[in-house]
Amino acid sequence: MKVAIVHNDYEKTLAVVDLLKTELIVRGVELDDAEPDIVIAVGGDGTLLSAVKRYIKRINEIKFASVHAGHLGFYSDWQDFELSELAELISSGPQKSVSYRLLKLTLTRESKKEVLYALNEATLKCDNSRTLMASVTIDDIFFENFRGDGLSVSTPSGSTAYNKSLGGAVIHPSLNALQLTEIASINNRVFRTLGSPTIVGTNQVIKIDVKAHQTYMLNYDQSLNHYDDLKSVEFQISNKKVNFIADNHLPFWARVRDAFI
Repeated sequence: MKVAIVHNDYEKTLAVVDLLKTELIVRGVELDDAEPDIVIAVGGDGTLLSAVKRYIKRINEIKFASVHAGHLGFYSDWQDFELSELAELISSGPQKSVSYRLLKLTLTRESKKEVLYALNEATLKCDNSRTLMASVTIDDIFFENFRGDGLSVSTPSGSTAYNKSLGGAVIHPSLNALQLTEIASINNRVFRTLGSPTIVGTNQVIKIDVKAHQTYMLNYDQSLNHYDDLKSVEFQISNKKVNFIADNHLPFWARVRDAFI
């Protein structure tokens, strides 16, 4: 069993990482950052998102565990006083897992296509605080012309993140749906959008076409990219998934309760 540890650089986190390494090594667990079987994220949710991005090419082959050492640990199943229990579980052999599907983004640019992945959500805006003008299509059916600050597409597991602050619904991950939420849309006699969160099914595709000759900002999880040659972005549920070790894994509604209520 090979384990990689991804962590932030806070003093408290580094102390936890040292203890965790000791607990793993004394149980004969090999530390391997290149091709791990298990990735342990020590920190907060941001650290977990960084770990997912780092190992995206092997994501279906890896199991993740998150140790809470940050301010918000929605994905964290383990506390820093449970390191010996986590190390013992890992050293004991194969573990059952709970899986969350990723959001797949397919970007069409003037000269190429680009594929990106996110666990929580992706948000498209214009650079320099300009109004986003875009055409929204769902499964090749024209849906609306959007005018406003931006559009956000989230996964069910990410529905508690930026989507929730935009007034979107909280969705259980078992539904494998996508949610489209508007950011400060313009609605008047000239411009009209649905004006409410839109939830689409497992195999459906949301496509956003944008105007040429503008610079766009695309946030996906912790990453921010700028594009001056973007033509469209397609969003759909991916076959890639994040597999969390099931032991100690809190049910989704318990996570929502603990995080917000």
